[in-house]
Amino acid sequence: MNYKLIAVIVITLTFFFQTFMKWLEMKSADREIPENVRDVYDGPAYRKWLQYYKETTRLDFVRHLLSYLVVYLIIGLDAYAWLVYGVSPKGDYLAALTVMAADLLAGLLVSVPCDYVGTMVVEQKYGFNKMTKKTFILDRMKSTLIELVLMGGLCCLFIWLHKTLGNWLIPVFTCIVFALLLLIVFLYPVLSKAFNKFEPLPEGELRERLCRLLSENGCTVGEIKVMDGSKRSTKANAYFSGAGRTKTIVLYDTLLEQMTPDEIVAVFAHEMGHNKNRDNLKVQGMSLVNLVVMVLLAWVLVSVPEIYSSFGFDRVNYGFAVYLLGTVCLSFLTPFLGLPAAGLSRRFEYRADLFAKEQGFGDALVSALKAVARNSFICLSPHPLIVKLTYGHPTVSQRIAALEAGGGNES
Repeated sequence: MNYKLIAVIVITLTFFFQTFMKWLEMKSADREIPENVRDVYDGPAYRKWLQYYKETTRLDFVRHLLSYLVVYLIIGLDAYAWLVYGVSPKGDYLAALTVMAADLLAGLLVSVPCDYVGTMVVEQKYGFNKMTKKTFILDRMKSTLIELVLMGGLCCLFIWLHKTLGNWLIPVFTCIVFALLLLIVFLYPVLSKAFNKFEPLPEGELRERLCRLLSENGCTVGEIKVMDGSKRSTKANAYFSGAGRTKTIVLYDTLLEQMTPDEIVAVFAHEMGHNKNRDNLKVQGMSLVNLVVMVLLAWVLVSVPEIYSSFGFDRVNYGFAVYLLGTVCLSFLTPFLGLPAAGLSRRFEYRADLFAKEQGFGDALVSALKAVARNSFICLSPHPLIVKLTYGHPTVSQRIAALEAGGGNES
């Protein structure tokens, strides 16, 4: 069986589908803005947003095309097999790590220039970027090192378990990776300090209101922190992180600068709604389902040695199996795997919005949503298919409509 031909067909189908989605994304700029969010942008701001949106979507489309060009070259030229047999010592571990390091480098050749233009040129042009070139480079180096160590370590663990346990690796590896994901969630407040600085929210009226809201709803957190989000961008956000004693509420400093106290408390109440409904725990449950699918696919890929001869290898290469898993299998399956998760996530957002409204912050949350959209240049009228397949949040218009109606249904 010609597995390379099968891979190329799957990649091509995925390419055309993703290209169609990118086209819909670009055409969203021409869609009529819903009535309930038309006041987000005035005339000059709307024209500025339109220009910004077109530039960012065009850049994203260029990234998309370049990424697939690299994929076709790697697959067509048997590039990773040539590299392994040309420079890598023999051995499953080194051969796998060679492929993974090479693929990470290939990805950087596309992502770094595009990210640089997107951040240091486009975002800078429209006043969003606060990142220096030094911060950009350091961020990229840190994230690359973390990805290389984490993915390389997991690949080596997978190889060892496969050689040691055979088919039993499926439940064992799944449990280990899921435990690692939970550990990362637990330690995220600590790990995130590698990229940002966090300071306690100063004493005052805002902190008192937030603490009172927590107390009234029986919620406990370890800390309320302010993150230096302005170090990188003017865009604002807030989130819960960690678990148990490490549970932390994080407010971007830009959130404090751009919103009124009522709006900040409304955003806080929304995030508290997620926490009260244990949405993060349910998201972890969904990730476990996807993780099982990934491990099963990885097991299939390493259980069919004939696959690798089609790509220039003389035996199973575990690093190339990871490459096929991500580039061929998961890229093709993502719309199917992501559809229920995205739909459930949107339901969580509606429910968290409703919780904020029940606390008396419905109007303030509407105002906050419009402020976030205005300050971040969010697209107010994305194509419904894009929302259905990829959005973890309802659109601003949908959220406001649900708040005004007194509830929310996934759409």
